[in-house]
Amino acid sequence: MDSFDARGERNEMRIRPAEVRETVTVRAPAGTIIGRRTGSVRRFLGIPYAEAPTGARRFAAPARRGRFTEPFDASRHGATAQRVPLFATTTVPEPSVPGDDVLNLGIVAPDADDDREPFPVLVWIHGGAFLAGSPASPWYDGRAFARDGVVCVTVGYRLGVDGFAVLDGVPANLGMRDLLLALDWVQDNIAAFGGDPDRVTVAGQSAGGAAVLALLSSPAGSGRFHRAASLSGGTFAADGDAARDFLGRLAHRLGVPPTRAGFAGRAVEHIQRCVIDLRDEQGDDLPALGLFVGDDILPAPIADGLTRHGHAVPLLLGATGDEFDGDATIRTAGTREAGTRVTDTLFRAACPRVAASRRDAAAGTWLYSFEWPSPVLGGATHCIDIPFFFDVLDAPGVGEALGPNPPGELAALTHTDLVRFVRGQEPAWARATGTLGDAAREYGRPGAALTADTTGLFDPVVPAVSGVAEAC
Repeated sequence: MDSFDARGERNEMRIRPAEVRETVTVRAPAGTIIGRRTGSVRRFLGIPYAEAPTGARRFAAPARRGRFTEPFDASRHGATAQRVPLFATTTVPEPSVPGDDVLNLGIVAPDADDDREPFPVLVWIHGGAFLAGSPASPWYDGRAFARDGVVCVTVGYRLGVDGFAVLDGVPANLGMRDLLLALDWVQDNIAAFGGDPDRVTVAGQSAGGAAVLALLSSPAGSGRFHRAASLSGGTFAADGDAARDFLGRLAHRLGVPPTRAGFAGRAVEHIQRCVIDLRDEQGDDLPALGLFVGDDILPAPIADGLTRHGHAVPLLLGATGDEFDGDATIRTAGTREAGTRVTDTLFRAACPRVAASRRDAAAGTWLYSFEWPSPVLGGATHCIDIPFFFDVLDAPGVGEALGPNPPGELAALTHTDLVRFVRGQEPAWARATGTLGDAAREYGRPGAALTADTTGLFDPVVPAVSGVAEAC
């Protein structure tokens, strides 16, 4: 695979043998941090950016982590907010790591020296319905970005009740407040790792993609990042009444009052297991926890916020062709019946809506559609685009989801487009305006050459669906 020079042009790869592992030390404003170098890729994992949200800090706004007084060992993934996966089997491998310091981030960076210009930065937000997910997933390994001259940062944030409960005396959107503080940490420290704090792209998939759009629409997000990419995101927000109803039922099961003190008296793992039990009783319907509109972070609905904020931030936006409709029978002569599927109402419809909200944005919006159908899952389903964008087709779990021979040339194309976007290049296809017939980059459309510069029309444009919770 090729890399890119500072202008985004291809270079031959020149890397040291991958089997060599060494310690590597960085002295940052946060303190001395010791990571590992493998070949030309440096990894610094599990770095706390905030104090552990335990004791009095549980259900409180995140507090910036103090400077390390001793060298910090960043050789392994940090604790995850997820204690219990939502499902026994998930498309994305989502390991749970025990520990209290769940507000941590990982950095995968190229080798750097004092004589070269700093690298652009990609900050990745994982999905999981705002209830689960893990930044320690091997599908989020940033080695291909580091290989291609991009510093990749993966962020952990509070989930479920601890991150998104609507409770009296608790700041709303705690998980979003975590992400904002992580972006501040990146601004303050990423230069020590070779990154450019003036070229930060925030990106995420599913709930992470929705968080990106929320950050873009929030007045609090201003100045913390410079480009944005939302994969299978949406403008979803929790309904306050539904959230309180769910929390009431959850508290009854836990045997506590539905208050900050009540939930604080139960372990995170206990609460997450009870959430799963309630989900199973409801026939897999997910609880109404997630982004909340009406506080200082999201004072207005996300779609409305996008008309007012983030207009200087270029946005790459898209969805998979089938999301949660992974069945070959939905494909008829390469077309789909608009508006009849979960895919359309939850995900694809959000793309033209967002583009329309940003029609006056000088920075531009570009749409894509990931169309390659997994032979295992029966379509271009939710999450299968991640190992293509990260170019990690050899990662654990990819074969189980994509079959034994996922197309490497498609990974090269999708990953290259994202790298170029992060580097500051404008995508090669037309900007979107939210109107019928907007151009979109199509990745892996059946019958098209995988390496072709395929530009099609984004379909469908369907009515907005209100009151729908994020699904993954």
